This record gives sequence, C-alpha cells and structure tokens, in this order.
Amino acid sequence: MFVALALLWLAGAGLRLTILAPPPVISFIHDDLGLSETQIGLLSGIPAALFACAAVPGSLLIARFGAFSTLIIGLLVTAAGSILRGAAPTASWLYAATAVTGLGVAFMQPAMPSLVRAWAPKRIAFATAVYINGLLMGEVLPVALTLSVVLPLVGSWRLDFAVWGAACAIIAALMFVFAPSSDAPAPSTPRKWWPDWRNTLVWRLGLMMGCINATYFSTNFFIPRFLHAIGHESVTGLALTALNLGQIPASILLLMFGRGLERRTWPYVGCGLLCLLAVFSIVLGNDLMVVSGAAAVGFASAIVLIMMLALPPQLAASDDVHRTTSAMLTIGYSCAVIIPVVSGLAWDIAGRPAMAFAPIILCALSLIVIAATTCPRLAAATAPLVGAGLSSHP
Repeated sequence: MFVALALLWLAGAGLRLTILAPPPVISFIHDDLGLSETQIGLLSGIPAALFACAAVPGSLLIARFGAFSTLIIGLLVTAAGSILRGAAPTASWLYAATAVTGLGVAFMQPAMPSLVRAWAPKRIAFATAVYINGLLMGEVLPVALTLSVVLPLVGSWRLDFAVWGAACAIIAALMFVFAPSSDAPAPSTPRKWWPDWRNTLVWRLGLMMGCINATYFSTNFFIPRFLHAIGHESVTGLALTALNLGQIPASILLLMFGRGLERRTWPYVGCGLLCLLAVFSIVLGNDLMVVSGAAAVGFASAIVLIMMLALPPQLAASDDVHRTTSAMLTIGYSCAVIIPVVSGLAWDIAGRPAMAFAPIILCALSLIVIAATTCPRLAAATAPLVGAGLSSHP
C-alpha cells in the first residue's frame, strides 16, 4: 500500500510540474522571444483549454490501453512537450509545445481516479487526497525552486523547462518499475469511453467542479490586475503565494479527517460560503484581508477539488470511472476557460475592477445550490449512479 500511495503522490506531482514551470521565467521568455502581453495571456490559457478538450480522448486511451498505460503515455508526452518548449525559437513553436504539454496532462487526469480505485479500493478518499497533495506540491515546487535553485544551476529558462520535463520522465520510469499492477484490458474485452452525457448527475458533478475551478483560476488571474488597478500592487506577490499555499493545509486536513466527507452536503456549502466571504474580503478589505481572502480561496478550492475527484471511483461502475472523470474534467475546465473571459468582459463593460469578481461570486453561489440539491442523493446511494451501458463509441 505504501508503494502505491507514494507512486500516486508522484503521479499527482507530475500533473503540475511542467504546467507551473513558466510563471517564474515568464519575463525571460517575454524578452527572449519578444512576446506581447496578449501573447503571454494566450500562453497561460492553453493548458486549461487542453484539459477540457482532451479529457474525453484520454478516456478513449484508458479504454484501449488501461489507466496505468495511459498515465505513462501522459507523463512521457508531458516530458517531451516541456523539453520542446525549451527549444522554442518562436512564439508559435512555444504555443505548440505548450499544447503538447497540456495534452499529456489531459490524458493523465482521467486516469488517476481509475488507478486510485485499482490500487486503494478500500481507501479511495485517502488515496485521492494523497495524489492531490502531490498535485498541489507540483504547483508549489516549480515556483519555489526555479529562481532559487534550478536557474542558478542550469543558467537559462530553456534548460529549466528541460529539467522539469526530465522530472516527469523520471516519474514515468519509477511508475513503470514499481507499479503494483497494470490494468490493461484483455484485447477481446470492449470498454466504454464516451461519457454518459444523458446522465444529469454527470452534469451536476461537472458543474460543481467547474464552479470551483473557475473560482480558483479567475482569482489567480485577476488578483494581480485588481490590485494594480486600485494601487495596492505591492501585496500582489504575497496574495498569490497565499492563494496557492492555502491549498496545502486543505489536502493535509482531508488526509487526516476526510473519510466520507465527499458525499455530504455541508463541506461543499461551507466552502462555497467561504469563497463568498473571501471574495468580499479581497474586493473590500485592506491588504491583510486581501491576503487572507486569497488564502481562503485556495483552501476552499482544494477541499472541493479533492472531494470531487474522490467521487467517480465511488459513484461509477468500475468500467465507467474513467469516462465519468473525463466528463467532469471536460465540463470543469471549460468553466475555467470561460469564466475568466466573462470576468474580463464584466470589468470592461462596467469600467470597475471589482466587477471582475462578480462571475466568481455567481460561481460560489452556484456551487452551494447544486451541492445542496445533489449531495443528499449521493449520500443515500448504495449502488453505482453512473454507467447505464452506453456503447463504446458516441
């Protein structure tokens, strides 16, 4: 069990090591390739778009080759994409390589809940919290180590990308050598991959994930712009650090006390209310309240994300975990792409920086409403709620 949990943690870290590698070196990339601010913004949005668009193809890979093989493929594709980013001579090359990196992660994400179910069937919530803790550390490590350790050692942003790509390749090698088992299906066994889009529960779960994803990504994106607009940009770095570090205690708490919470209503409602309070603290408060509000958004986002990803292995039949997860990821990351755009439009139309947070408030309210009407059904379920025998193609 320890080996399985350690590998799940490493795989979780591999989901984010390359995705969060660009921010610390973005100024070097900007100067070297002559990128505009708009081009930088486009670069930041590519991974989330791939997470949404490639989740269902990831489900197809799992159906054909199994979750374990798909995870290995995803890690190697991610590693290759990161190394190709370091070789980018132009913005177009950088975009294409970033898309490859995002594609690899998009393949990996629906595989993780299936592996959790295969490797830790009696401790699904705990194992989910373990790999999400790895994911969160995978967000923190590139930010913490790039400028202080990696760049001084390798000397350029291009080699920095190669280092984080190599880390994913090493994780793939460790998975291949030490994995408890492979879940590849027998060649004669057809497996379903197209999500059950007719199941309203899939949409409810996807929208719940979308609400919290959009809250996290939009807050990450608009805190710097908002603080700049109101003349408090000196606290931007501290607020962003609090937003991301605030996720770590959430994963630790769920590791210790999270058993069974994912089917209950009050954790989702409580996190939605915490997000509402946090947004008002950011918009209306002083510098300390801004930092505290950012930390609260990170904390609540991590709590909900971990609980959401623990649900597919529990609610879906074993042959449906991957496609249920892919549907949730498709809906969830689509919201993470759309809502920041809506926030920007709200700011531009109203001419007031605080209006960028209005869609985030609506997301928090929507999470509360959907959870309150969905979780009682989850708590009462004694049989799989997803998996009605769709064919293996749309």
